[in-house]
Amino acid sequence: MYGISLGDDGAELRPLEPWHAEEFLAHLDRGREFINRFVPFGEKATDLASARDMLQRYADLRAADNASLHGLWLDGKLVGGVLFLNFDAENANCEVGCWLEPAGTGRGLVTRAMRVLLDFAIEQRGIHRVEWIAAVDNRSSLNVARRLGMSREGVRRECYPHHGVRLDLEVWSILAPEWRATRARAAHNDH
Repeated sequence: MYGISLGDDGAELRPLEPWHAEEFLAHLDRGREFINRFVPFGEKATDLASARDMLQRYADLRAADNASLHGLWLDGKLVGGVLFLNFDAENANCEVGCWLEPAGTGRGLVTRAMRVLLDFAIEQRGIHRVEWIAAVDNRSSLNVARRLGMSREGVRRECYPHHGVRLDLEVWSILAPEWRATRARAAHNDH
């Protein structure tokens, strides 16, 4: 119904909703092994019903203003997404995250989409602190945090059990004034 263009390469950011279940499942099946290296995102969505349930769970969280999924389409094909987690408007904090199938990597899709999410969270919703958490070995994810101007706050050692291994997680964040300064610098450099 509507989307936000992320550039002239056919990339688009759109809400990812329960009616996308079939497309979402096909996307997860294409990228499942790659996506699940560091996070269990979509691991339990293995058929149409469970994919729809997952999307419905996020739709309910969106209605409660706690989380939301946003799909990344490239030339009309769902290749990944970005999301809000732990969205806490009252305390002006939230977490953001992402996932991609291999076909969506190396194009800056997550960075471009995340700029839209950060602008929305900070400028429209009044969020002050946005957090990014990723496994220390997930270099691609951590590079996005860097490109967005986030600061590395530290490592939560062996805090995340995943596929029989306890992963170290890096915590990155950006505060509203820092984001505004980053955006102002980017706008200045574009001219």
